[in-house]
Amino acid sequence: MNDMSNAPVVGLNVPAAIGMDLADVGTPALIVDLDAFERNVALMRDFIETRGIRHRAHAKTHKSADIARYQMSAGGACGVCCQKVSEAEALVAGGINDVLVSNQVVDPGKIDRLAAMAKRARVLVCVDDSGNVDDLSSAAVRHGTTLECLVEIDVGAGRCGVQWGAPVVELARKIDAVPGLTFAGIQAYQGAAQHVHDFEDRRAKIDAAVKMVADTVAMLSETGLECDIIGGAGTGSYYFEGASGVYNEMQCGSYIFMDADYQRVLDRDGHFISEFENSLFIYTSIMSKTKKDKAICDAGLKAQSVDSGLPVIFGRDDVEFIKCSDEHGVIADPNDVLRLNDKLKLVPGHCDPTCNVYDWYVGVRNGKVETLWPVTARGMCL
Repeated sequence: MNDMSNAPVVGLNVPAAIGMDLADVGTPALIVDLDAFERNVALMRDFIETRGIRHRAHAKTHKSADIARYQMSAGGACGVCCQKVSEAEALVAGGINDVLVSNQVVDPGKIDRLAAMAKRARVLVCVDDSGNVDDLSSAAVRHGTTLECLVEIDVGAGRCGVQWGAPVVELARKIDAVPGLTFAGIQAYQGAAQHVHDFEDRRAKIDAAVKMVADTVAMLSETGLECDIIGGAGTGSYYFEGASGVYNEMQCGSYIFMDADYQRVLDRDGHFISEFENSLFIYTSIMSKTKKDKAICDAGLKAQSVDSGLPVIFGRDDVEFIKCSDEHGVIADPNDVLRLNDKLKLVPGHCDPTCNVYDWYVGVRNGKVETLWPVTARGMCL
């Protein structure tokens, strides 16, 4: 592992120390089962290598330079995606040298920072507006750098992106013509498909996206514009895009950790997606037990995101997390089995925003703390 095991960690809000027993970790804490994490990374590496495609791992999931470096060294990732300029800056400062801001950057100050960052790393960005192309070009020329641009297509998510076909060609031609920019390809991420639970419904959404992308790539080629990157795909759909013969760069993020909502996404046989394991947990303690049929833990709303549903208690079917307030989680305990200071592992409902409320990942193997990773880009929203 690429870790900090030889570096002492000093400061506030550090929940653990290297060598500590898991049972002694302060709660609530974000813990990573290192064995499961490494298997998840290896599985995606094998997938891309078998198909001869690339993986640009999405760092918005973990926001950690340590994890990103591991994905690039052991996981075969060619680089990372970020959603914010500040997120990208934090990871570049942490040693990442190939970053796509898979989002639009239109604020003048942020454009300036993006162009300056290209002095230290390969920097790519998504565009869907002609005026934005001019602004990016001006900043790159001013800093003496080059920004690589992907034209974003709205392939069904209904968020950013131009329509497929001619609008993409028009924007790509402009990028190709202005100084300081390079047309690098297209961004075609179908975000709305990732958590569609039914397999056939999910496949139909991606099939529609693949057709839009294939037709657009053909039109670009006819005008002499080739795509180095045809990017998209997430944890819920990567096998569709990866097998399409059209996409050549995956952008999966949650696969390293998984969460409770991804456990509701079904495979072709009607089973939950099972190739990736839960490796990320909110470690929590029972802090009150005044009622026989319920217990209160210290992981409330401020310790997790519940936008995709409540967490699931890992490895237990005798107790259930049923609701939470700011600092308290309520656990149904019908058999009165929980006691004060008992520890539980919660699978978060949505891993990405949950990670953003913690300062540290506590990496655990065989019941011992092996590493501590700072959440490098925590709170980086600019």
